[in-house]
Amino acid sequence: MKPAPFEYQAPDTLDAALDILAEHGDEAKVLAGGQSLIPAMNFRLLQPTMLVDINAVSTLEYIEADEDGSVRIGGLTRQAAMGKSETVKKHAPLLHEVVPNIAHPQIRNRGTLGGSLVHADPASELPVVALALDAEIKVQSKDAERVVAAQDFFLGTFYTDIMPNEIVTEVKLAAMPDNSGYSFMEVARRKGDYAMMGVAALLTLDESGTCTHAKLVYLNAGDGTIVAQESAQMLVGETPSDDIFTAAAEKASKEEIDPMGNVHTSVDYQRHLARVLTQRSLNQALQRAQNGKDAN
Repeated sequence: MKPAPFEYQAPDTLDAALDILAEHGDEAKVLAGGQSLIPAMNFRLLQPTMLVDINAVSTLEYIEADEDGSVRIGGLTRQAAMGKSETVKKHAPLLHEVVPNIAHPQIRNRGTLGGSLVHADPASELPVVALALDAEIKVQSKDAERVVAAQDFFLGTFYTDIMPNEIVTEVKLAAMPDNSGYSFMEVARRKGDYAMMGVAALLTLDESGTCTHAKLVYLNAGDGTIVAQESAQMLVGETPSDDIFTAAAEKASKEEIDPMGNVHTSVDYQRHLARVLTQRSLNQALQRAQNGKDAN
């Protein structure tokens, strides 16, 4: 199928792009990587009358580290660029680990950070990173700029806190505390397919080896990207062990996720994957946290 008729503009500055969005409102869509928008238009699930191509807005492509270890990434930055970035590898290693799991190289060469977050596919990896690393998402319109915490930005499946006249200009990923470990694991039928289940785990230890902070974030596990807050909280104040990891994994897989199943996998199998991946991810995160603690 082909898209419905539309007008096309390709401004080369952010201000010009925001002017067009302000003029056309709900009838306009922003074209960044186009990896989700164009298929939706081809199937006429979306029928914008104005397409605003922002690929010439080079000021939205950058990766920079701040003195506190946080990383700021422009909304138009390609997924492939994040995967190759030494800055990302050093300061946001979870993101560096996640990127190779996103689809295929051809997709990553075009797909953008901002586009993936705005699309908010529950099977997408990048919203997991944003929630795990307490991202702050900067969005801008012609008249205002605001910063939205990741936990408030994602509202559900394909649903985010962004208005039609706004563009994601920057994503700031918080630095992980000292003595922290991370892990990301997913299972897909084939490399590059949508994952049947995936999880990111973060752990922070104090000098005695007690867990002081934990996060568990799941993809393809319900309505939107799922943060298993109660399961992660079970770990805080405890000395990490197989028993506590098993208990947290059981709780998350049975109570905090709500997978829907599909033609490729059953709900029961998704819950099984969530339990196994949670245990494995927590163990890998623990090993990395302990290695960092020993290095200090």
